Amino acid sequence: SKKFNRTFNRRAFLWGNALPQDITCLAADRMLIFASYDNILHAFARNKEVVHTYGGHKARIHLLQPFGDHVISVDVDNILIVWNIQSEEKYLQVDFDKATFAVSAVLHPSTYLNKILLGSEQGSLQLWNIRSNKLLYSFPGWHLAVTTLEQAPAVDVVAVGLVSGHIIVHNIKFDETLMKFQQDWGPITAISFRTDGHPVMAAGSPVGHIALWDLEEKKLMCQMQDAHSTAIAGMSFVPGEPLLITNGADNAIRVWIFDGPGGTGRILRSRMGHSAPPTKIRYHGQNGEQILSAGQDGTLQSFSTVHEKFNKSLGRGSINKKKSKKKGLKLDTMVLPPITVFASEVAHQSDWDNIVACHQGYITCTTWNYQKSSMGAHKLRPEEFSKHKPIDIHATVIDITSCGNFAVIGLSTGQVDVYNMQSGIHRGLYGKERAHEGAIRGVAVDGLNQLVITAGSEGLIKFWKFKTKDLIYSTELPSSPSGLLLHRDSGILGIAFDDFSINALDIETRKIVRTFSGHHGRINDMTFSPDGRWLITSSMDCTIKTWDLPSGCLIDCFLVDSAAVSLTMSPTGDFLASTHVDDLGIYLWSNRSLYSLVSLRPLPADYEPSVVTCPSTCPVQGDEETCDEMIEYVSPEQLGEQLVTLSSLPESRWKNLLSLDIIKKKNKPREPPKVPKSAPFFIPTVPGLIPRYIAPEEGNDTQSKVVNLGVLAQKSDFYIQLEEALSTNEYTAPLRLLKSLGPSNIEIELRGLAPEGGGSMEVMLSFLRMIEMMLIKKYNFELAQAYLALFLKLHLKILSSEPDLLEAVSRLSVQLEETWIHLRTLFSQSLCVLTYVKSALL
Repeated sequence: SKKFNRTFNRRAFLWGNALPQDITCLAADRMLIFASYDNILHAFARNKEVVHTYGGHKARIHLLQPFGDHVISVDVDNILIVWNIQSEEKYLQVDFDKATFAVSAVLHPSTYLNKILLGSEQGSLQLWNIRSNKLLYSFPGWHLAVTTLEQAPAVDVVAVGLVSGHIIVHNIKFDETLMKFQQDWGPITAISFRTDGHPVMAAGSPVGHIALWDLEEKKLMCQMQDAHSTAIAGMSFVPGEPLLITNGADNAIRVWIFDGPGGTGRILRSRMGHSAPPTKIRYHGQNGEQILSAGQDGTLQSFSTVHEKFNKSLGRGSINKKKSKKKGLKLDTMVLPPITVFASEVAHQSDWDNIVACHQGYITCTTWNYQKSSMGAHKLRPEEFSKHKPIDIHATVIDITSCGNFAVIGLSTGQVDVYNMQSGIHRGLYGKERAHEGAIRGVAVDGLNQLVITAGSEGLIKFWKFKTKDLIYSTELPSSPSGLLLHRDSGILGIAFDDFSINALDIETRKIVRTFSGHHGRINDMTFSPDGRWLITSSMDCTIKTWDLPSGCLIDCFLVDSAAVSLTMSPTGDFLASTHVDDLGIYLWSNRSLYSLVSLRPLPADYEPSVVTCPSTCPVQGDEETCDEMIEYVSPEQLGEQLVTLSSLPESRWKNLLSLDIIKKKNKPREPPKVPKSAPFFIPTVPGLIPRYIAPEEGNDTQSKVVNLGVLAQKSDFYIQLEEALSTNEYTAPLRLLKSLGPSNIEIELRGLAPEGGGSMEVMLSFLRMIEMMLIKKYNFELAQAYLALFLKLHLKILSSEPDLLEAVSRLSVQLEETWIHLRTLFSQSLCVLTYVKSALL
């Protein structure tokens, strides 16, 4: 398995293994799904595992027909092969002459054992027995090419679709035509029969219409026009149900239910994408669950990264929405061109339109309503063009304020206008007549509606006051800009140039803070990570690069087969979405840095990225592999001997050791505790921060009033370890035990070190040596101070009367004073520098 990139990872949308090329033919039986690409046929089990592969065709497969334990495939060279599904071996191969019988349709008639019916481009039909490899009967046909064959609910009856638009319902047993229909929309692309008791036949057409025929009265029952915007590719009635499933070349699949009067169907469910490649995508909202996408098909759609049932289409733009509804948008001459750029905000989206879009070569910008999933009420264009549409002037860029109240639109003439989103009223323009001499290449509004930043093709970038429209600052860029992108939270403006370089500009200081170069093609799009640390760019050189702004380095780069047209990163930072040239899909790349160790070291100057296949519908081998050069770092207990290291204990474990007597007085109960009448519900535990159950032999007998004085004479674990440390001079174990105790237990242990508490002078000296060791090694520094302070408070009289202890305390005093003088010097130096930085005029 190969490592293909370091920061972003491929994302699986659905279950299933991806085939190397586009699937050209699909069929299914009760156990397997058969899919072919080029001349290879695969069988999928459980919709995701490739269990069989059949390789023997030399040309592209264009027909498939499962047939019991066999599957039949026909390629464009007119070779028919019958495969044994389990053994993957050829059972039979038949070569047909294209001049006399070019196979165009395959059908297994019901109850016809080992027999298949073939249709041809010459119009004739042939019935074959594939077990004996014999031609049983040849039907002369109707001298028109057969496009589809479908089994009727009646035995021996099949429907034959012809290229002329005729549908022949034919009895193949007696070679008799039972009925004949004709539709005026071109060749028959698909046929299906209802099996729920209604004698209805549905036929599809190349223009997207569906005709429903009544087989009893032998007439057209109704029409479902514009069921798809393109040709009907396939249709099938659900057995025993009034449901019709259709799909077409418009990248849509729809389920129609027939429960209304007149026999026509209505849409019950649908799943659809763009019928032409998307051109611009942006995440909508802050939850990272919806992606708005505009495509070359003129539609604006919303795709959910959670589940496809949340997808929705906002429709296609129209000059006059009311007239379009009346006469249908398909034949509408007022359809707007495809959307090139759009901007959206979630603020006030339930009150008014919250999406603004520019159309290709069009001066009018349209508003869209995400809540209503439709085109909005306003058309935004300058007043001087309200009566006529100019030919050579169009809107180029757009932005919406973070409050959702205003839209800022830049035109190809250099004019920048502001419109109110609620009313659609023009609220002014920047500059006397126009903001720039050249076309507007980028416009951005900051998060507080204080600044508007515009960039023109003449190479100038200008800062304007949003409210007063006054020019604040103008500067010349090193090259002509091709696009702007502002990260509102950090105030970093990304600028892409025509010379394929990228600059990062701080809008507070109005200075260029980073310059990136490395692309060898036009910069198509840019996106920031949510925290503003990464700038991700895509270019026509088919690379996607991630730039780290703090370090100014390239940290990720990978190649794709097709150049990424648009990029957008999730507001939650988990996915990067991309669209590509001549590709209908929106691809998700998961952020590997969220769930694995990823090296963000700068890439070398001679780094050559590897080609990465776009995310598919399958998990890719090696996706979970971490980078070899990224080794997990485990912090040591102490970084250096010269550094003062604190413990990781909370303050509650050591800060109040000197105030325990005051705390106990305040927490003293007003009434003595009452003995419970019965056994407790919970198992009693030993008091302490780490809960431990009382062993049976340690349990106190509540009935006995006799105190066992032998318990008081027992030595604690801490005491025993201090005694052992006198000879070994190793104090790690007693210190670890003391760190695990709470404040009250620490006080009890330290009280027990004195002779009157059952201790000895040797153990007290051992404790002082432990503190001395902690000060020498300079770790657990605050614990050493707290433990020593409590020890001095409890045993001050004994320490002053014993020469050995007094000498040890004196050594500690000198050591503490030296350490504190050193620390105080460092603190004073740091505070001095900090005060200067805060007060000095920079």
